[in-house]
Amino acid sequence: MFLFNKKIKILFLYVTPLIITGCFSSKSGVEKTSNEIIILPRSAWNALDPKPFPSQIPERITIHHEGEYLSPDANAAEKIKNTQIWCIGKERNWSDIPYHFLIDLKGNIYEGRNVFTAGETNTIYDPSGHLLLTCMGNFEEQEISNEQLNALINLTAFCCKKYQINPETIKSHRDYTETLCPGKNLYKYFQNGYIIKKVKEELANL
Repeated sequence: MFLFNKKIKILFLYVTPLIITGCFSSKSGVEKTSNEIIILPRSAWNALDPKPFPSQIPERITIHHEGEYLSPDANAAEKIKNTQIWCIGKERNWSDIPYHFLIDLKGNIYEGRNVFTAGETNTIYDPSGHLLLTCMGNFEEQEISNEQLNALINLTAFCCKKYQINPETIKSHRDYTETLCPGKNLYKYFQNGYIIKKVKEELANL
């Protein structure tokens, strides 16, 4: 690990999908954060090239859950690739996977679509200008892990700093439209102000 004067550092690791699953877990415990963010690139989940889609400047952060139950031993990279195939296929005919970053149950962070392109949604709200982060799993049914919640806080703080986004803009999908997303077991951290509080604390150390 390399830390430079408490400045946040991002590493893109170019590894094969067979190596990545479960290899880069965040440390347990939501109270302990890290100044180093590891983001696995699109090549790590063997992404297909996206179709053309509108550009954007990210101005706010919106957090989702992916909405399908994910078991702890699931191959997250394979799941992301299958989701992309479904999204760009006839069922949705979207440009790419809809999220800019995805986080698995172990806290591994994956690069999704280009941050400077608008996301897509199956609900009634315009995601233009939203930087979309999703936690893999269904948090109506399962609890978010400490590793995943901790990674979400670190990634959100990183995005706020890198893209000059006010942490007060951090909201969940259900704050914009009628949906259960991101699930009651994740949404409670928005209701009690925990996520914004921890992101602000992390930003103060960057």
